[in-house]
Amino acid sequence: MNPLPEGQQVTQLLRAWGEGDTQALNQLVPLVERELQRLARLHLQKERQGHTLQAPDLVNEVYLRMLELRQVDLENRQQFFKMAAHLMRHVLVDYARSRNYQKRGGGAAIRVSLVHAVEADHPPDVAVMVLHDVLTALEKFDPQGSQIVELKFFGGLEVEEIADLMNLSERSVARKWKSSRAWLYREMTVSH
Repeated sequence: MNPLPEGQQVTQLLRAWGEGDTQALNQLVPLVERELQRLARLHLQKERQGHTLQAPDLVNEVYLRMLELRQVDLENRQQFFKMAAHLMRHVLVDYARSRNYQKRGGGAAIRVSLVHAVEADHPPDVAVMVLHDVLTALEKFDPQGSQIVELKFFGGLEVEEIADLMNLSERSVARKWKSSRAWLYREMTVSH
């Protein structure tokens, strides 16, 4: 029997995992690990220098959170990476909270890095906790804009990849990215 091409194998494993087969997740992770490592490195490049969380740690934590999921409805590889980006965002927020970043520099350091976070495509330092809060506020009235920011900022995806994943035109994604980024900038400079 010939092995399935990787794309078909990933799809089958995603469906099996969605039906409750945790072994399917164990088989899936090695197939997508390189891409998960790339996403993790992108996330961590945005963190402050000296950040103690490493890419393998972030991937392992995401994997552990995937094991905890009870219902998964993923049809393809893109949806899997969308979920992974979302989980990475939450891992970094939880990590930031556990490290008590606010006690070490107060709000000023957070405000400065967040302003830069929404102005740059790949900022050097990110205050994940505050960005998470503002992004959650955006999600309440503009879920699509919030999702695009999450995929771009936390998922490290380019406009073309986001357009493909969300079944939108590149122009629509670029427009929504620009308006969402402007909204985030305004919110962070006014309220934080």
